[in-house]
Amino acid sequence: MTYISDFETDSSLNPLDLVERMAALNEWAFERSAEDEITISLEGRWTDCHVSFQWMDEVEALHIACAFDLKVPEKRKTEVLRLLSLINEQMWVGHFDLWSKEGVIMFRHALLLAGSEATDRQCEVLMECAIEAVERYFPAFQFVVWAGKTAREAMDATLFETVGEA
Repeated sequence: MTYISDFETDSSLNPLDLVERMAALNEWAFERSAEDEITISLEGRWTDCHVSFQWMDEVEALHIACAFDLKVPEKRKTEVLRLLSLINEQMWVGHFDLWSKEGVIMFRHALLLAGSEATDRQCEVLMECAIEAVERYFPAFQFVVWAGKTAREAMDATLFETVGEA
C-alpha cells in the first residue's frame, strides 16, 4: 500500500480530501458523490470491499463503513447475530453490524476529531483497520451463512492458529 503520509500535505484539508488522495495513490476505484462522502471499491483477499467514508461535521467525526459481498439469508440471521456478538467481543477498534433489512454485514468505526484535523496517517489506519477486520472475519461469516456452522464453530475455525512445525 502506498502511504499518503509519505508525501507533503496541507493539514487544513477536508478529511475526505485526504481519503480521496489515498484512493488515487493506490489506484483504487472511488466516487466522491458529495463533499461529505466518498466510496472506495477494492479487491480483498477473500472478498471485494465497498468502503464508504462520511465526514459528519455536526459531531466532527470521520465515519467509515466497510461492506462486502455476502448477503445473509433470513434463516441464518439469528446465527449471524450470535457470530457478530462473539466477533465484537474480540474487537478493540470498530465493530460489525448486520443491516437486517438488506441482509448486509458491515464493519463500522469513527474517528472523532473534536476541534482537531485529521492526518494522512489517521485516514490510512482507519482504512487498514476496516480491511483487516473484514479479511480476518469474512471466513467466519461464510462458515455460518453458507456452511451452516454455528457461531462458535465458525469462530473456533477462524481463530485457529497453528504453532510450531509438523
